[in-house]
Amino acid sequence: MMVDKAQRLRSRLRRSGDAETFNPSRLTLARKRRGLAKLALADLIGVDRKTVHSYETGITVPEEGVLGGIIRALEFPREFFFGDDIEEPSVLSGSFRSMSKMSAPLRDMAQSQAAFGLHLSTWLKRKFELPSVQIPDVSLTSDPEAAAEFVRRTWGLGNLSIRNMIHLLESKGVRVFSLALDAREVDAYSMWTDGIPYVFLNNNKSAEHSRFDAAHELGHLVLHKHGTPRGIEAEKQAHTFASAFLMPRGSVFAHAPRFPTFNTLVALKKVWTTSVAALAYRLHELDLMTDWQYRGICIEIAKRARDREPESVPREISIVLPQIFASLYEDGITRSQVAKELAIPTSELEQLLFGLTMTGIIGGGKRTPAKAPELSRVK
Repeated sequence: MMVDKAQRLRSRLRRSGDAETFNPSRLTLARKRRGLAKLALADLIGVDRKTVHSYETGITVPEEGVLGGIIRALEFPREFFFGDDIEEPSVLSGSFRSMSKMSAPLRDMAQSQAAFGLHLSTWLKRKFELPSVQIPDVSLTSDPEAAAEFVRRTWGLGNLSIRNMIHLLESKGVRVFSLALDAREVDAYSMWTDGIPYVFLNNNKSAEHSRFDAAHELGHLVLHKHGTPRGIEAEKQAHTFASAFLMPRGSVFAHAPRFPTFNTLVALKKVWTTSVAALAYRLHELDLMTDWQYRGICIEIAKRARDREPESVPREISIVLPQIFASLYEDGITRSQVAKELAIPTSELEQLLFGLTMTGIIGGGKRTPAKAPELSRVK
């Protein structure tokens, strides 16, 4: 959430005898990033909960000795606590998947990592000309399937299979970062901030699952840019959009098997690089599989593909982030130096990039051609 006016004023309090400005909102952000309640932090630094509350509201400023304890407990550099406010997304500004299943600490950890993504993105924007935003607004469309067809048509994709969802999103101006949380409850998150779309993907999921999450979040970006609807209805719409976007109706009808089985779906899923479960759902949704067949396939999936996707593909990666860090490296700027400029731990920077700069997906059938987005240094 954005810090309110009162907290902004309190955050300007200065430590006595020192020109530095302690920012209480950054203490709150660091605490939430570590998944700690105020009481837990109080125990770690040897004060009571009310004292931590007074630090975070700007009523008092931690003494140097206590500040050292905070730095050790939260593992953030001292400089971090003396910077300007960092914009923090709220639940209302984005789309947390499966929010009802999330504990408050887990939600706070995910939101705070998204805040560091915005922080990094702002820094990168000052140094690079990133791809312009080309995301259609179809929020007035009530039919997610029609919206998916419209976006495909607008982007000239036809019925081709998507070669790489992350590359596609980045080429259209979406800033894609990793959501490095080892938690099944958090799949992905997306939001609009200052006219820029962001997607955060949990890379602890399978490659197929992550592709579907990326398409799901694209659905939120194009369907729910203005914030409505929310909850279960919004999730259903984004799910339908993702299914239709990854597996367009015409393509599915052209490839649909007459007698679908688990094994035939494992082979067929390679056409669109989706999970067996997502393909089965799409076939049933388009009446290409009877209720009886669908139930049977779901039982088979539960037995044979619950914990591991059969014949899984390599994970998709970013195309923009490797270019950025290669360019920075040529200028003698390492990731550690970037983290230092941002005043965040190097581990936080690495987690935003986790899995996005390591391996690439190999295309299966006839797919959209991969085209690197334009990227240049700011003069």
